[in-house]
Amino acid sequence: MSVRTPDPDPDWLPKGDTGVPNSNPAWLKDVELAEIRRRLPILYIEAVPVRVDGLGQVVEVGVLLRARPTGEMTRTLVSGRVMYGETLRDALFRHLEKDLGPMAFPQMPVSPIPFTVAEYFPLPGITAFTDDRQHAVSLAYVVPVTGTCDPRQDALEITWMTPEEAVSPGVSAEMEGGRGALLRAAMASVGLLR
Repeated sequence: MSVRTPDPDPDWLPKGDTGVPNSNPAWLKDVELAEIRRRLPILYIEAVPVRVDGLGQVVEVGVLLRARPTGEMTRTLVSGRVMYGETLRDALFRHLEKDLGPMAFPQMPVSPIPFTVAEYFPLPGITAFTDDRQHAVSLAYVVPVTGTCDPRQDALEITWMTPEEAVSPGVSAEMEGGRGALLRAAMASVGLLR
């Protein structure tokens, strides 16, 4: 069992020097991260939080609401980088706890195999997914949560929707970086879309 530390993920910190000493050598300084993003794809995990009924059928999907630095409101999913030396399971748990709070009680998948792999590019049109900062490869999971979700970091709230509402064109249009397509793929992976 690994020890999880409450260190913040640099993806969610304001840009610039924070003045806090780096207590974890797996974290990158902003300058280092920017340089690496220009040269290499970065590995991420993404999670679609869901609530399930007694038969294991998805009845609600959790979508995060965030304010971008430009003031624009967007919807997104739980996501974040996998750190050097961190297992996929640990990264997934860390980001679920970071975005949904410690009382979300995620039911971690038995297998580390994602329902899909999404590839984000800084230029639109290569895939359905874009990230203007970098080329990123994301392993995506559907994760049931049983507890109380209290969004933290830069998420303003989590909105619970029916699967049909979550994949609607209106919600998809609000999702950043093409994540509406990822949400549709998630619902298809659990048998809710054909």
